[in-house]
Amino acid sequence: MNRKSIFFFAVFFLLLTVIFVHDSIAEKKVYKATIDKDGVQRVEVIGGGYYYKPDYIIVKVNVPVELKEKKDGFIVPHDIVMDEPEAGIVFRESMSTDPKTIKFTPKKVGKFHFYCSKKVPFLKSHKDRGMEGVLEVVE
Repeated sequence: MNRKSIFFFAVFFLLLTVIFVHDSIAEKKVYKATIDKDGVQRVEVIGGGYYYKPDYIIVKVNVPVELKEKKDGFIVPHDIVMDEPEAGIVFRESMSTDPKTIKFTPKKVGKFHFYCSKKVPFLKSHKDRGMEGVLEVVE
């Protein structure tokens, strides 16, 4: 094996180590949305390194929500997905370092999951690695 191959494998191993270590130490964040003067609940979500911050969001039912999302980091692709049609919450948005706003109005009280749908072949999905969260809709 030549030096270039050894260097490549060393860098690859280092990157995988950083990803797995970050995966296990990602902190949990809870965010309770407040209703702004214009009647909208605004939440900012950052995704990256197999986490979302916050990963537990509390919003009020029948009050519009603007979810501003962006990705932290450049290399690994992520998205944010929620498929809860009975609650009036359906979206699938690719994440980038440029913020995007997702708008919806939750129609049902309950706990609903959002997640990253990305998966690298032969590895666990991003959701299985912990990139998921809960949107709790309350009265």
